[in-house]
Amino acid sequence: MLKKTFWVPITLVLAAFLLLPLPGQSAPLSERIEKKRGQVEKKKQVEGVLSTTIQRYDNRIDSLQGEITGTEQRLAAVQTELDAKQAQLLRVRDQLEVARDRLERARAKLELAREALADRLVELYKADQPDALTVVLEADGFDDLLERTEFLERISDQDRDIAERVRALKERTEREEARLAELEQVRQDAAEVVLSRRNEIAASRDRLAAAQGELVTVRDGRRSALGEVRRSRTMLEGDLEELEATQARVAQQLMNPAAPPAGPITQGTGNLIWPINGTITSPFGLRWGRLHAGIDIAAPEGTPIRAADSGNVVLAAYTGGYGNYTCIQHDASLSTCYAHQSGYATSAGASVSQGQVIGYVGNTGASYGAHLHFETRVNGTPMDPLGYL
Repeated sequence: MLKKTFWVPITLVLAAFLLLPLPGQSAPLSERIEKKRGQVEKKKQVEGVLSTTIQRYDNRIDSLQGEITGTEQRLAAVQTELDAKQAQLLRVRDQLEVARDRLERARAKLELAREALADRLVELYKADQPDALTVVLEADGFDDLLERTEFLERISDQDRDIAERVRALKERTEREEARLAELEQVRQDAAEVVLSRRNEIAASRDRLAAAQGELVTVRDGRRSALGEVRRSRTMLEGDLEELEATQARVAQQLMNPAAPPAGPITQGTGNLIWPINGTITSPFGLRWGRLHAGIDIAAPEGTPIRAADSGNVVLAAYTGGYGNYTCIQHDASLSTCYAHQSGYATSAGASVSQGQVIGYVGNTGASYGAHLHFETRVNGTPMDPLGYL
């Protein structure tokens, strides 16, 4: 009767511990857990938005890179065209030089022919042939003089040859001048077109590269923000896990005020027995975006842990976040593992029987309160223990 009376106030205090704020906190434990869960969920939503945004930036950057590559290919093609045009311009320049030479020679010959014709006109004048003089005086310029039939009819064959030569040289000179002007225009047009196209494509490439650079800067900023959100979310998940472990520990203490000896063996519907008797505080499956590879069973620290089935102990050592960790191979494929133990009751290489105590509930490794993390593995792959218990 005294013992029962002793535990009543302790039970009431522990119950209040779940409902009242923790020291230094402004809300009850359960309310803080819900708040942390909400914060974790919001961080996940932000992560999703940032990840989607970053993917869009990645796609746009890839698209711009494709456009830049295409633009550079077009620029290379234009450069090839420019090289061809430049070769053409060199040829045109050579042709221009030849045309200028021919033009100069034609002009020189024309000048000589004109001088010879002028001399003949002087001779005709001195020969006192008024008809010829009249033709000369009435001509409207030198070109008109060459066209006057009556004048040509009055001069000798030699004079006619000189006049014809002058006229032919004049026509040749005009043709050379026209050809020269045409080649100059071809050279100028080709140079202007190619230079314009090259400048346009180069400007387009520069604009695309600038846009890509801006996108890369923005994307890197989003990635930095995503990294910060993920770090924040991981910290929140750690806080949440600690709060849930605290709640589970308090709940277990309410049910089991003192660490009991190994309880009775509990057989489920499967072939394995329960390693300890207690409440499942975290099931098998995805938890906060990653696999929780077993089930967490709440129990006071020091509670004896039984082997779920007979077999050989293949591991009994401290193992990272598992803390003190024991694994038993039951047959060719099935094994069970027990994590966060405070101590061992067996060792690697030992044979154990179903129900034999192999260790004790603890809080070692990545744990936020005394509990047993129990796993079933088939060929090393974690499976839900509830399908085997």
